[in-house]
Amino acid sequence: MKATKFTDAQKAFVIKQGEEGTPVSEICRKAGISQKKKYGGLMPSEMRRLRELEDENTGLKRIVADLTLDREMLQDVIKRKL
Repeated sequence: MKATKFTDAQKAFVIKQGEEGTPVSEICRKAGISQKKKYGGLMPSEMRRLRELEDENTGLKRIVADLTLDREMLQDVIKRKL
């Protein structure tokens, strides 16, 4: 995953500016970021937890893929024996 150039606190500060009424397009232009709403309304601790959950989800998807491949290989072995 690509490392971000902003800390969670910086992201939260930028989002708070938007909530205070500064136009999002202006905030994003000044900060050099896209206008995604992924972190809208989240505090730094919540953003950190979201990132942890996304990383955990990626790992679990990898495990499922590996187990699925193992199962298919075992089914092929069983078919060849019959």
